Amino acid sequence: MILTVTPNPSLDRTYELPSLDRGEVVRATGERVDPGGKGVNVSRAVAAAGQRTVAVLPLGGAPGALVADLLDTQGIEVAPVPVAGATRSNIALAEADGVLTKINAPGPELSAAEEELLLETVRTQSRDASWIACCGSLPRGLAPSWYAALVARAHAAGVRIALDTSGPALLAALRERPDVVKPNAEELAQAVGRPLATVGDAVEAAEELRALGAGAVLASLGADGQVLVDASGAWFGGARVAPAAVRSNVGAGDASLAGFLIAGGDGPEALASAVAHGAAAVQLPGSVMPTPADLAPAAVTVTAEVPTDRALSEPVS
Repeated sequence: MILTVTPNPSLDRTYELPSLDRGEVVRATGERVDPGGKGVNVSRAVAAAGQRTVAVLPLGGAPGALVADLLDTQGIEVAPVPVAGATRSNIALAEADGVLTKINAPGPELSAAEEELLLETVRTQSRDASWIACCGSLPRGLAPSWYAALVARAHAAGVRIALDTSGPALLAALRERPDVVKPNAEELAQAVGRPLATVGDAVEAAEELRALGAGAVLASLGADGQVLVDASGAWFGGARVAPAAVRSNVGAGDASLAGFLIAGGDGPEALASAVAHGAAAVQLPGSVMPTPADLAPAAVTVTAEVPTDRALSEPVS
């Protein structure tokens, strides 16, 4: 069982538009409502793969109730933490030319009692977990050290933990030695405080995070692939995806983390699964998570010969 923790979940509404014209009435050509949040997406991808997952998340108000209902219909067990504030509602505007505009609400502010209840719920739900995946931004009321406390509690219970967050929360958690951290290129550059122009730059940055405490670093580099840096060395993975086949990159990193954990969360085989899941996710609309039928493992290549001199197609400053 893979347990996910999403401290700041959301109800995500996506509208498909011919184009976004400011100040005008725009008629949507399509609409979908999904449970949102990075950890929620990981649970959705795990469930789509036919494996058991439990989602721990603070929920409040009518949006929170709808998030729980939507997850239930997808076969995901929910361990809700009741909170006084309403779960945030986010809006995504997807234009026909591929441009995506997202409006993310701040979400509720958690009280000290709600914060402790969230930690305690994770503890009780983690007894059967092979992995805990902690993902996303922290809501108001939780200090940047909150993830560090969660990592420490997970390790005390003997459970491996994967962390997908950024900024001060990521840096604070490294001192507790999370088993895996999963930044994207922008988050990786932010963590080390310098630009990334090549795959080699990304590998060096990942090695720095390992020196700060991360057991392994799984870094998404967008269309350039993914790198895995752990105690055994560095691995590079990529997949053949035609540019015309790309529909949405929303949730692709979350699908990658799910694929990595589904495959055991260690080594090149897990990296290959991460790449396959991420490549499948970008070819699906909105934040739809891939099923096994969507995967194309034959299109994935994983090698220990990392192309360190390869320039990133989207360098990060």
